[in-house]
Amino acid sequence: MGLLGVVASGGILYFLPGKKSDSDLSSVAAPEGTWFYGGSTSWAPIRQHIDPEITTAHPKFELRYTDAINATPGSGTGIRMLLEGQLTFSQSSRPIADREYQQAQQRGFSLKQIPVALEGLAIAVHPSLQIPGLTLTQIKDIYTGKITNWKQIGGPNLKITAYSRHFEDGGTVEFFVNNILSGEKFGSNIVYLYDTTDALRKLASDRGGIYYASAPEVVPQCKVKSLPIARQGKSFVAPYTEPLIKAEQCPNRRNKLNIDAFKTGQYPITRQMFVIVKQNNGSLEQQAGEAYAKMLLTNQGQKLMNEAGFVRIR
Repeated sequence: MGLLGVVASGGILYFLPGKKSDSDLSSVAAPEGTWFYGGSTSWAPIRQHIDPEITTAHPKFELRYTDAINATPGSGTGIRMLLEGQLTFSQSSRPIADREYQQAQQRGFSLKQIPVALEGLAIAVHPSLQIPGLTLTQIKDIYTGKITNWKQIGGPNLKITAYSRHFEDGGTVEFFVNNILSGEKFGSNIVYLYDTTDALRKLASDRGGIYYASAPEVVPQCKVKSLPIARQGKSFVAPYTEPLIKAEQCPNRRNKLNIDAFKTGQYPITRQMFVIVKQNNGSLEQQAGEAYAKMLLTNQGQKLMNEAGFVRIR
């Protein structure tokens, strides 16, 4: 299944075929009921800023966010919960894996992924770190353990602490391993953390730290700094609109996402966001999941996506 604007793609955008999108959230027919959903942590800004608008437009289409019990939240967890009947539909920052398609077939239904937006991935460091940016190869070498000190790439003589969530925890990690590390395993130097909130807290007090996460979650933060990225050489592109707003200027001013660079593919690390829906003979669950995706693809939904830090695909 094709990714949108993955590292090797040069930022090519793939648009959904079909008729022109509806004008607003209320123009989409939605089944009444309480619908359970969850999954990718990268969807947090959408759940916070857009889903309340959906509830306003469709008060009888009740969305209930559901976390996993004894499991970390993430795209993979959400799809597993969908397969096991714990969710009506799930939110993912990666495509459906072959194994998940097979598991669905074994349960007597199929899965459908509906792309609804594009986002960037940001590489975050401590605000005091003085380095112009990183290339994709340097990021790979840091996370596979080949580069262990910032002085190896023109920075200070400072040990690198590379933070990550566990591979099985979310779509962002899978995307990072498959596309940035080219499928190689993390090095033994990696420090694993529970979630992005925990990682950003650690990074704020670790001058040698580095972490990667969804750009809307990272770029506006006051206590960390997002780095410009280059495919190669020194053609760095920032995930924020320049000039950089420094930590001491925040929160009165915050860095804003470089939406244009994400959209054109000028920024090297972008990906699609998907709504994952059960295909089950037009069941109410299927109708609810498809209605949710259709709302996000209306003109109003895509505008709200933009305001939440994502790139519209319609």
